[in-house]
Amino acid sequence: MDDRVSVSISDGVADVRLVRADKVNALDAAMFEALVDTSARLATEKGVRAVVLSGEGRAFCAGLDMGRFAAMGDKGGAAGLRDLAARTHGLANHSQQAVWGWRQLPVPVIAAVHGVAFGGGFQLALGADMRFVAPDARISIMEIKWGLVPDMAGTPILASLVRDDILRELTFTGRIFSAQEALGYGLATQICDDPRTVALAVAREIANKSPDAVRACKRMLNNLSVDPGPALLAESVEQMKLMGSPNQTEAVRANLEKRAPRFTDV
Repeated sequence: MDDRVSVSISDGVADVRLVRADKVNALDAAMFEALVDTSARLATEKGVRAVVLSGEGRAFCAGLDMGRFAAMGDKGGAAGLRDLAARTHGLANHSQQAVWGWRQLPVPVIAAVHGVAFGGGFQLALGADMRFVAPDARISIMEIKWGLVPDMAGTPILASLVRDDILRELTFTGRIFSAQEALGYGLATQICDDPRTVALAVAREIANKSPDAVRACKRMLNNLSVDPGPALLAESVEQMKLMGSPNQTEAVRANLEKRAPRFTDV
């Protein structure tokens, strides 16, 4: 786990960092495992009162590792990827838990986003309670580019943050948008030149509040949203239909070969 996620705890604040900087912190199988394991560990870690989630290197997280896309086209090798409907972590499957685990954490989580947060990387940031974003950060609900849907618990969270037509436009187009746009859409809490430093300062401020009251606030605020169960399952069902399908495979090939895709209509 240490070669994907590092954790240091000081004064009640857990500083969690994605440390696969050479791969722009892309989400491979080991990163998914590390994220799930880390949120599970921190849920029971005595003395943790707030968490800051950030990425080392030039970006927060570039999204799904390219090897995962290749596996989707391999009907045999993708078996572990394709059973997405199995609820392995309460309402969520394993991949969703990499995001949903931070939402479930009993203490506040702040994502410090710089560089890019694309696809699954953006969904990871959505798992936090707050998102502090660098002015030049670039963000995208990018799954449509690869012939897929966002399926890492992003949709129920997005539905609580963004106006419906804006959410649909961002999801259907997959376009990259700015930190300033994210703030206007309700996807960024604030824009700051050094989001990790600011996030750590806010986390320390939270850590100095009554831990009982802070945890009670998070439970109460989490209960404001509608039941996320159907949305989480729908993500998985729709994704399983797409993974490895002719048009999804064509989307990946076209992007890798830098050409216009040749899709077939159903």
